[in-house]
Amino acid sequence: MSGSPGELVAELSAALTYRPQPALDEPRGRAPSPNLNGILSYARIGVMHRDLDRRVLMVNDHYCQLVGLTADEIDGRSMESLTHPDDWASSSHIFHTQLARAEPFHIEKRYVRPNGSSVWCAEDVSFLRDDQGRAISIITVAQDITARRAAEMEVRESEEHYRHTVELAPQISWTATPSGMVEEVSPRWAEATGTDPVAALGSGWIDRLHLDDVPLALAAWGKALVAGTAVDVEYRLQTVGGHYRWFRARATARRDEEGAIVRWYGTLEDIHDRWLAEEAVRESEERFRLAAQAAGLGVWDYDATRDRREWSRELKLMFGLGDDAPAELETALTLVIPEDRHLLLNLIQAADAGDGDHRFDATIRIRRADTDALRWMRTSGWRIQAPSGRLDRILVTVRDVTDERTAEERIRWTATHDALTELPNRGAFSDQLEMAISMAHAGDSALALVLFDVDHLKATNDTIGHDAGDLLLWTFARRLRETLPQGSMLGRLGGDEFAALVYDPDPDLVADQIAAALKSLHDPFTYDGHTLDCAATAGVAMFPAHGGAATDLLKAADIALYAGKANARGGLSIFRSEMRGDLQRRSSMLGLARVVAREDRIVPHYQPKISLADGRITGFEALLRWRHDTNGIQMPSTVAAAFDDYDLAMQLGERMLECLMRDMRSWLDRGVDFGSIAFNLSPAEFRHENLVPRIMGKLALAGIPPSCFELEVTETVFLGRSAGEVGQTLDAFHREGIRIALDDFGTGFASLTHLQAFPVDVIKIDRSFVGNLSEGSGNAAIVDAVVGLGQRLGMEVVAEGVETPEQAAYLLRQGCGYAQGYLFGKAMPADDAERLLRHPGGMRFEVPGQIGRS
Repeated sequence: MSGSPGELVAELSAALTYRPQPALDEPRGRAPSPNLNGILSYARIGVMHRDLDRRVLMVNDHYCQLVGLTADEIDGRSMESLTHPDDWASSSHIFHTQLARAEPFHIEKRYVRPNGSSVWCAEDVSFLRDDQGRAISIITVAQDITARRAAEMEVRESEEHYRHTVELAPQISWTATPSGMVEEVSPRWAEATGTDPVAALGSGWIDRLHLDDVPLALAAWGKALVAGTAVDVEYRLQTVGGHYRWFRARATARRDEEGAIVRWYGTLEDIHDRWLAEEAVRESEERFRLAAQAAGLGVWDYDATRDRREWSRELKLMFGLGDDAPAELETALTLVIPEDRHLLLNLIQAADAGDGDHRFDATIRIRRADTDALRWMRTSGWRIQAPSGRLDRILVTVRDVTDERTAEERIRWTATHDALTELPNRGAFSDQLEMAISMAHAGDSALALVLFDVDHLKATNDTIGHDAGDLLLWTFARRLRETLPQGSMLGRLGGDEFAALVYDPDPDLVADQIAAALKSLHDPFTYDGHTLDCAATAGVAMFPAHGGAATDLLKAADIALYAGKANARGGLSIFRSEMRGDLQRRSSMLGLARVVAREDRIVPHYQPKISLADGRITGFEALLRWRHDTNGIQMPSTVAAAFDDYDLAMQLGERMLECLMRDMRSWLDRGVDFGSIAFNLSPAEFRHENLVPRIMGKLALAGIPPSCFELEVTETVFLGRSAGEVGQTLDAFHREGIRIALDDFGTGFASLTHLQAFPVDVIKIDRSFVGNLSEGSGNAAIVDAVVGLGQRLGMEVVAEGVETPEQAAYLLRQGCGYAQGYLFGKAMPADDAERLLRHPGGMRFEVPGQIGRS
């Protein structure tokens, strides 16, 4: 059994016949015959025969040695588990491909033994087939080829080494006699120049030089021959195609024991590409210098190879230096302000060390050498390395960015300050508050936060103009800055709200200090003939007593300010814990109002308005009431805060109007003469842009004549919008036939002005003036004046709060036409009002002194 592994497989295949698999308990894994096993092992050939289920039918000793396993250990194992991971994919692919065809194949791969070692084997694999040609078992013949593979690898490595040596040494080598006559040139001369190397011998190589470079080359050689020094010169050689390329010629002499030159050894290196690149760099640098000059950039150039620094003329001009100033680091450091010198030193050290990126940037402040002016300089630098990684060059551009920095500072200032008062805005003040609280925490110190609300700013804007309002705010900020304790931080949070931080205040003095500041704000000043003052209300919260965080402290100060505006406008309120109750009550009111509006719980009540002349009911004032599930009918005071809230006031007003329209339509349908119904508009509701079309539309939809409807407004309405808009709205109602009544007359702001400027039909005397109407009293004088004023202006006068016959008689004697009050009836539900109107005699009330009555 000699010959190739393939022939051996064939012989084995012929010698072996297919037989059924032995039972699992039958012994397997023994060689078919001791003689064959011995022969194969002696020949160092491993053989294994197994079925498709990986059960070993035959394996010889040498195969077991190759894989480092016994026959029983091989039994059942996959070939993949024996194969080196790097060879598994290709081995598995060819095995499964040939198995499907039942065709033999040859492969070289590595076995991995249990001890971790591997062995290269040449495998010939054949398949025993059944009658249909399908593979039923596998015969593997393996030979150790590790030594051969190692030898092949060594040969390839040697070849690769030689090839790389040749490829990486592209120079043209040559030798010359002691006198400089070339006597030998490598074959690369022919590749480079296209001429026979023999033509370069002697001094023939000079014929290939560019004429402009011949003097340079001969001078370099002549110097070397005289001094015996090395040659290093660059020149152009004519190459294939007649083109010239740059070469670098280098040579050194070999001497004998006496020092005499025996022979010159040299090389020619093609440096054309490098030379072109360097030339491109030089041209680029020149363009860069020109561009930098045009862009006003100064250039700082450091040549690390020659340890030489150069400053462009533009850079020296930026520094305020003369043309003869030395381009030294010490010169630059003397100009940089002390606080920024470390920035320049750090950059230089990083560039020298090659740390981080090749590019670096920094902005440094200098003082010009000629004017000592402070200037901002933006530096951008590049670290240029040689191919070896050695620092070759550092190139820095410098630009004066002082104007840009100034603009940036202005933008930054604008983003954090209020343009009108030049105070920090809400965002900046909040940051300052956070910082102040952190410092107070660390230093165990106190802090006072004061919120100011400028009084009557809206009225000033509406009555005099926004320019006056701006002057008021500017004056307020200036005065507050002057009167607050030194070191305080002041900010404008928006609109008419300001805030101040008083650092580490004396708890016993802070209230007096803020109160004194508020008092000083009252000093009047004039604008366009108008006298103004800076009155304000203040709320104070103390850290840490009233809050340990910025949000808590702001909330406490805001609660104190809210309480001050409600109870002590123009004064100072220091936060107290019970103030939270007031805020909670307001929040509770708003919550109730939302429920009332959402669930339609409004029940209008009607208070009769009486003609004092004959006691006849001429109409009603509709008053808001709402139904509580447990407590019954509730007064509007339980949801009073809602009338200052725009959205809620609108919702409540909408529900009230719907109820009024329903009741009036019902009375009209049943023939009940109710006169007119007066409806109160809250200031918040009055600000609605579609107020007129909304109300007139509801009247039209319900089919109610405008003469049956009357609008009552208080003088606070005039402070909520500009006078022009108020007039336009009231005029629009008046043109539609709606009567306008001015409620609570005498208790508001500039009442006489309103009577003259707006279409008022009815004046309602506030109940506070009706309480004491004895002859000669102050209330009587006011009532007399208002009644007389109404008569002169042709306006109807209604007295509210009439509770006694004496009050009614006095009003009648003075000529007051109409009255409301408990004397004639409290506010009542719609059904009771209808019964009153329908009851015999219910339309008239007895008033002492009525004309024509007994």
